[in-house]
Amino acid sequence: MGNNDKNGRIVVVGSSNTDMVIRVDHLPRPGETIIGHDFITNQGGKGANQAVAVSRMGGNVTFVARLGDDGFGHQTMNLLKHEGIDTNFVLFTEGVATGIAMIPVDSHGENSIIVAGGANALLSADDIDAAGNAIKQAQVLLMQLETPIPTLIHAAQIAHRAGVKVILNPAPFPKDPLPTQLLENVDIITPNETEAQMMSGVEICDEQSIMLAINKIQAIGVQQVIITAGSKGAYTSIDGELVRVEAFPVKAVDTTAAGDTFNGTLCVALCEGAALPDAIRLANKAAAVSVTRLGAWRSIPRREELTNF
Repeated sequence: MGNNDKNGRIVVVGSSNTDMVIRVDHLPRPGETIIGHDFITNQGGKGANQAVAVSRMGGNVTFVARLGDDGFGHQTMNLLKHEGIDTNFVLFTEGVATGIAMIPVDSHGENSIIVAGGANALLSADDIDAAGNAIKQAQVLLMQLETPIPTLIHAAQIAHRAGVKVILNPAPFPKDPLPTQLLENVDIITPNETEAQMMSGVEICDEQSIMLAINKIQAIGVQQVIITAGSKGAYTSIDGELVRVEAFPVKAVDTTAAGDTFNGTLCVALCEGAALPDAIRLANKAAAVSVTRLGAWRSIPRREELTNF
């Protein structure tokens, strides 16, 4: 079954967290107590962020995840449904907390994040099998690294065998190198500069080093590499040539979920048949809008907002 007769459905396998965000003048140093400003709880987690981005961009999305059977979990489930996301494979886990993240954000929009993964750590190969038909019938499978890697390998193998395009956002980047079993089933990988550096062993300082990093990552077995570089835009290689897709200049308030917005939007544009540079341009635009707003889900734009931007 080729991708042409797929239904444009995107399956996101990944994490869901409740983010607890506090605005601060500067990030606290060890042992320092500082007085913060406003406090917000936000829906977050890379998987959920990406699923929301797909849905708000007009994509057709199924989310595969685990939540704790607690207040945060039930609230998340209601909000996912409200976003128009198919939650048939979002499961409650008894006796385990929903994932949470504690996030101080400073006056420049920089943050530091502590995540307690909770139920995300229990997403299993059996959960993937339960969603197996949805994955096989999708056009794109999108994943990140906040759930167990063996589970992601299983999902990637099922998708790859069915001719489904597999997109991996390698964040947060693990201590160990990513296993070949995962990478050989990935079609597009979307690291940021730091993640690309860790994957390739190349210190990124200019376009030449970016091209070298892309070549090294492709040599590990991933066909297409897109390196996101914040205000510098994004880089990819097409027919062996480095292509830079410029960013949209904005004043960043909070970069939380910018990468997730980029990835979700990229998937929707590719499902619509956009050429890669055009898909990246739309993803850059969506990410630019998201950094002008606080929070994770609440910063992710809807498709119609991009036309006026």
